[in-house]
Amino acid sequence: MPRSEPLPRTVRLLLLARVVNRLGAFSLPFLTALISTDHAASLTTAGLVSAAFGLATIPSRLAGGHLADRIGRRTTIVLGLCGCAVAQLAIAASASLTWAVAGAVLLGLAFELYEPPSQAIIGESVPEQHRVRAFSLFSAALAAGGMGAGLLAALLGRWDLRWLFVTDAATCLACALLIRLALPRDRPAPPAADDQGGDTAVRPLRDRALLGVLATGTAYALINQQTVIALPLALARQGLPAADAGLLFTAAAATTVLAQPLVRLPWTTRLTTPVALAVAHLLLAAGLSGYALTRSLPALLASAAVMSLGDLLIMGRVYARVTDLAPPGGSGRYLAVFGTSWGVAATLAPLLGTQLLAHAGTTALWSVMAGSCLLLAALHLRCTPESARPPRRRAPGRRGSATPVAPPVAAPDLRS
Repeated sequence: MPRSEPLPRTVRLLLLARVVNRLGAFSLPFLTALISTDHAASLTTAGLVSAAFGLATIPSRLAGGHLADRIGRRTTIVLGLCGCAVAQLAIAASASLTWAVAGAVLLGLAFELYEPPSQAIIGESVPEQHRVRAFSLFSAALAAGGMGAGLLAALLGRWDLRWLFVTDAATCLACALLIRLALPRDRPAPPAADDQGGDTAVRPLRDRALLGVLATGTAYALINQQTVIALPLALARQGLPAADAGLLFTAAAATTVLAQPLVRLPWTTRLTTPVALAVAHLLLAAGLSGYALTRSLPALLASAAVMSLGDLLIMGRVYARVTDLAPPGGSGRYLAVFGTSWGVAATLAPLLGTQLLAHAGTTALWSVMAGSCLLLAALHLRCTPESARPPRRRAPGRRGSATPVAPPVAAPDLRS
C-alpha cells in the first residue's frame, strides 16, 4: 500500500465512530463531583467509588478481548457501547448513593468492552508497515473528540451534572448505531491449536514478550494517569487556578492532532520500536520536569505539548507491537491483556498521586514521575530488536490471518 493511499474503509469508520463517542465522553471526570454533591458523600467515599470503577475496568477489558475472538468484533463493540449507555443513564437517574455506586461499577464492567475489538480490527485490517500510523490516528481521534468534549462539559456542567451522563449515553448509542450499520459482520473461527498458535493463542499470559510489554505499559499508564488526576490539585497547590488544567489538556490534545505528520517522517519510521519508546519517555521526562520547575502558564503549556509528543510516539508503537506478537485469531485477547494496564493505573493512580502530593508536594510528585520516565527509557534501550521475540508470521490464506489477503467466506473482509 503506497504511503499516500488512504487507510481501509473499516479503519476510517472506526475513527469516525471514536470521535462521535469521545464527544460525549466527558462524564467520568465528574463522577466524584456528582457523588459528593448530589448524594452528600465524603471525598473519601467518592474516591473509593472512582477506584471501584477503575477496578471493574480490568475484567471488562479481558472480557472484551475474549468476546471479540469468540462472538465477533462488531457484536462486542455494540454490546459494550449499549452497556455504557445503560450504566450512565442509571447514574443520571440514581436517587440514592447505593444506586449511583451500582451504576458506576456497571459502567466500569462495560467501559472497556469496546477497546480490544476495535484495536484488533485496526491491527488486522492494516498491513504491518502501516500499523503505527493507524494506531496513532486512533489516538488522534480520541484527542480531537476530547477537545469538543471539554467545551460541551463546560456548557452542560453549569446546568446540571446529571445531564453530562445523559449526553454521554446518547453519544454511546449513536456510536453503537454507526458501528452496527457501517461495519461488516464478522464470525471468528473457533480457536484451535495448530503449528502457529498452539497454547499461546488462548493463553497470552504465558507469552514472555507480551508480559514484558505489559509491565512497561503499566508503568507508563500510571504516569499518564497521574498527569490527568493530580494536575488540577497540583496547580491549586502552586497558587494557580485548578481550571487551568483544562487549558493544559486542550494543548496536549491539539498537539496530538497537529503532530500526526511526524509519525510518517522517514527518520521516525526508521527508528526501531525500543529506540522510539526510549525517545518518547525522554520527552515525557522533559515535560514532567517542566511541570516540576516552572510556575507560569506559558511554560506549563509548552511542557504539556512536549509530553503529548511523547504520548504520540508511545501509543502508535506499543499497540502495533502487541498486535505483531499475537498469533492468528488471538489479537483481541492479546490487546485485552495489555489493556489491563489502564485498569490497574485507573485504580492505583488516585491513591498514589494524592498521597505523594499531600506528603511531598508538587515538585516531588513531578520529579518522581520524570525519574520514572528516565528509568523506562533505559529499560527500552536494553530491549534491542535482537533480544525481543520477533512477531509471528501469518501464513497467507489461513483462517484468522492478520495479513491483507482475501479471507475465507466464513469471515468477511474487514477492510472493505
